Amino acid sequence: MRFHTRKWVKPEDLNPNQTLFGGQLLAWIDEEVALYTVIQLENSRVVTKYMSEINFMASAKQGDIIEIGIEVLKFGNTSLSMKCEVRNKMTRGTILTVDKIIMVNLGEDGKPAPHGKTKIEFVKDRLEDK
Repeated sequence: MRFHTRKWVKPEDLNPNQTLFGGQLLAWIDEEVALYTVIQLENSRVVTKYMSEINFMASAKQGDIIEIGIEVLKFGNTSLSMKCEVRNKMTRGTILTVDKIIMVNLGEDGKPAPHGKTKIEFVKDRLEDK
């Protein structure tokens, strides 16, 4: 699993228990997988189709640094399936896992469209090919 993004838990991210609000964490995850999918599929028109059971395993508190990890599970015809883990950067303890997130590639008409991708590509490799 590759950990791409770090977030610093700030006062505005907390719930009444003074721990990280789960909705805020899910918003960060949704944004991270969307950005990852846009880069992989080279299309800014993607949407979240599915998110499996979310397993909150620990909490984070103000001042913690968390990191969001993504691993690609499968390239579908119009989709990209991934799993996600969020961990505390300092302790390496797992905060949350999501077994499956499916993002769908859309055409200009807003409907699912084939993306033609079959494997993970890195931007640096695309630049070397040009």
